[in-house]
Order: sequence, then structure tokens, then C-alpha cells
Amino acid sequence: MHRRRFLAAGAAAASVGLAGCRSLFQTRSARSPPLVSDRPDAVYVPSHVEGMEMVGMASAGDFRVALTYSYPHRFWLVSGDSPNKVEIEGSDSLHLMTTVWDPETGTVLPHGSVTTTITRDGETLTSGKSLWPMLSQNMGVHAGDNLALDGDGTYEVEVTVPPLPTRRAGALSGRFGELASTTFSLEFSQSTLEAISYERLPDRQGERDALDPMSMDMMPVSATPAPEDVPGTVVGEGTSGDARFVVSRLASPPAGVSAEGSESSATATATDASGDGTATDSGSGGDRSYLAVSMRTPYNGYPIPQASLSATVVRDGTTLYDGPLTATVHPDLGYHYGTVADVQSGDDLTLSVDAIPQIARHEGYETAFVSFDELSMTVGE
Repeated sequence: MHRRRFLAAGAAAASVGLAGCRSLFQTRSARSPPLVSDRPDAVYVPSHVEGMEMVGMASAGDFRVALTYSYPHRFWLVSGDSPNKVEIEGSDSLHLMTTVWDPETGTVLPHGSVTTTITRDGETLTSGKSLWPMLSQNMGVHAGDNLALDGDGTYEVEVTVPPLPTRRAGALSGRFGELASTTFSLEFSQSTLEAISYERLPDRQGERDALDPMSMDMMPVSATPAPEDVPGTVVGEGTSGDARFVVSRLASPPAGVSAEGSESSATATATDASGDGTATDSGSGGDRSYLAVSMRTPYNGYPIPQASLSATVVRDGTTLYDGPLTATVHPDLGYHYGTVADVQSGDDLTLSVDAIPQIARHEGYETAFVSFDELSMTVGE
């Protein structure tokens, strides 16, 4: 299988190795330096940056999947309103990661239910292991976990991708509705793992900034469009919880979104002559527009999935909409939260984060996106 190593942007060109006399415990401890003291309640530069090893890429039904790995490392799971640190266990061999995307548009598809089954010589080491949906500064949205292997050798890794639970719109509507799987051959050795790039960042750690995305030629990184490239009319922007919000109004809902805001097979193939993915039949709800809210990280502009958002639209003292925004993925809007509503210039719009993003975070994101204030704005032209 073709293999290619991707190095983290800014990491040293030469990989950092450790002396063979060190124990495995010492090696792992060296790869997990102390957390930055006085971390801000915001995105910050972590203590170090790591590269990763590419195992391979393959198709799984409509999905395209990449399997990669790096050193075992700490991360934070979110339960309710609190991030909780997951420490490296003595048995952890690597941090296994998957990225799932649409091969036609290159859109990364945040997916919270990817599972892996790992076998070696017919023996099953893990069966149906769920990988945590995660957000990291150099890799963006992916799924991963620290896993134990049985030493050097060749492993078969089956990756199963269930139907995408997120609403799909535009060119993605009507797709990714079936379970699919693919199998990779992972040739693992401790020496290859320890040759992956690694760099401490003593002069930058703790700064309100972020690592650059990894440079990858064959695999996309999750992204959101720049405000000037967001479809429709950008009617407002704001920041809360160190997340950035870009609000856009489209004249009609995208294909795949009904007037009630749910996925609609009636509009899944109804697009205008320009092919931009906006509905033109009765599913557009007449003159009702589509309100799209892009919630993204600062600096890198990654989408922030698995939050619960709601919006209130008031015109001349009358509430026209007060309800939830549905997580939706669209090739041009990116991952966003949206609804069908009558929104016009001059309306008062309030956005609320009702539940913080439940996505796991790598170091540098664990203190951000935790506490949000309401965002109020007047809808622009």
C-alpha cells in the first residue's frame, strides 16, 4: 500500500528520535511535556507539535477515508459543560485517526460514529471500537483515540462509517445514507513511530494563536469559507467563547432543506440553472430565506461541530422566529447551523449556544469554546 508521511507545518525537517536505552515509559513521558501554565480561556499555542504517519486512503461507499497515526497523546473529552482530560495509558501504542470526506467536492464530513476493528494473524485486538470525534490545531476535524497494539507487526484495521447523521444539503443531499466499511493494512513498528516529527514550542506556547494546518496534498483538511466567500449575503459577524460566528442569509434554502428546515427528498435534486445547490421548487418555502450560521475556530477557521445553537429573529417588536438551528453540511457553506426563516435587513437577530460543542479537543483547544454569551446583531443589507 502506498504510504506517505505528512509533517506538521513548522516542525523540524528531521524527525526527532530518542535514545534506544530509554524505556517506553520514558519515551511517552518525553512526548507529553507539562501543560502550559496559566492557559488562557481561549485558543492557545500548545506545548509541542507532532507529525503523523499515513497508513492509506480508501473508498467506503460514498465516503473517502484516510487512516493515520501519531504518538499516543492526551486529549480532552467534553461531558456536558466540562472538558475532561484523558491521560496516556501505559498500554497505549499509538493515537489512531481517521478523516472522512466527500471525494467529489473535497468536503470533510464531521462524523461522530466511526468505528474500528483491529486484527492480527486472525486474532481480534479491538472490535467495533468507536473513535472520538476530535478537533486539533494542525489536523482540524477528525476522529481518533489512543489504542494498544501487540508490538511490531502487520495489523488489519477495518474502518466502518455509518450513515452520516448530519443533514446534508446542496450537492451532498441524498448521499452518505448507507453504512460502509473498508480495510487497511497497518505495518507498525516502534522505530517508525519514534521517527515521526516532534517539536517543543517553548517560545510560543501559551500565546493566543494556533498551529498552522498540516500540509497535505492528497487529503483535505476541514475548513469553512472566508466571510467574503460565504454564499448568500453575510448579514453579521461576532465572537463568543473564542469561537467566531459568520451569519449569512440565502434567498432560498439549499437543496435538501425543506421549508420546515428538515431534510427533504423533494428538494434533493431541485437546483437552479446555475447549479449552486439552491432549491427552486415548492420546497424553498416561497419567500422564506435560509439563515446559515458558521461557527468556526479563530486563526484556522475550522468548523466547530456538535454544538446546539438557536436563533431569535425580531422585526418591529414581533418575534418571527425563535427556535433551533440544525447542524448541516454543504460543500460551499461548509459545516454550519441553519434554519428556514423570514430574515430581512434591519431585523434583530440573537444567537444562543444552548449546549457547548461536545467534540473532543487536542491541546490548545481544551480551554476554548466552553462558556458563551448571547450574540445580538442587526441584520445588515
